Amino acid sequence: MTGTTETRGERKQRTRRAILDATLELCDDSSLVALSLRQVAKQVGIVPTAFYRHFDSIESLGLALVDESFVSLRALLRDVRRHDPAYRDIVDQSVDTLVTHVQKERQHFQFIVRERAAGPLAVRAAIRHQVELCERELATDLARLPGTETWSSEDLQVLSHLIVMAMVATAEDIVESAGRPDAVTAVNERARTQLRMVLIGAFQWKSRD
Repeated sequence: MTGTTETRGERKQRTRRAILDATLELCDDSSLVALSLRQVAKQVGIVPTAFYRHFDSIESLGLALVDESFVSLRALLRDVRRHDPAYRDIVDQSVDTLVTHVQKERQHFQFIVRERAAGPLAVRAAIRHQVELCERELATDLARLPGTETWSSEDLQVLSHLIVMAMVATAEDIVESAGRPDAVTAVNERARTQLRMVLIGAFQWKSRD
């Protein structure tokens, strides 16, 4: 026989993936706070007790989805900045990366947009933490760019906060523009203009001694 048999670990991973995907589908029109593990289990086709083999609670399931949503995006954005491109290239490539990733992972980011405002406390805190990580990583990279040599760490953090908040708003607009290519194009262009304006103003700034 040449067929392969699924291992226990592979079955467990497949079921975990099914639980995550089912939760994203169920959260298309509802918040995580309104979701029960019985609903998720029914959607996946498992008994409720089987849910606990993968997650301690609906809240821990939400935390896993937050991590899954941000980790790859943060890696992609770090990669854009890794090769010291020009400021304009950083803006264009970062916006393109964000727009493409959010469109590709629409359900994940629709989940993030909704849970950021209405999710369980721990999930909202996890989203804030991921946004703060984006800001810290950006501030570190900004410190390597020409023109920021004399900036204070506080000023670098302020600039990174402005940029990341603009990108969060852009991600929300992309989610809202799903299925409308013209709207997505408009969001893309607005985001580029906004970030260029922020950077043009920022690099006229002189940190106080």
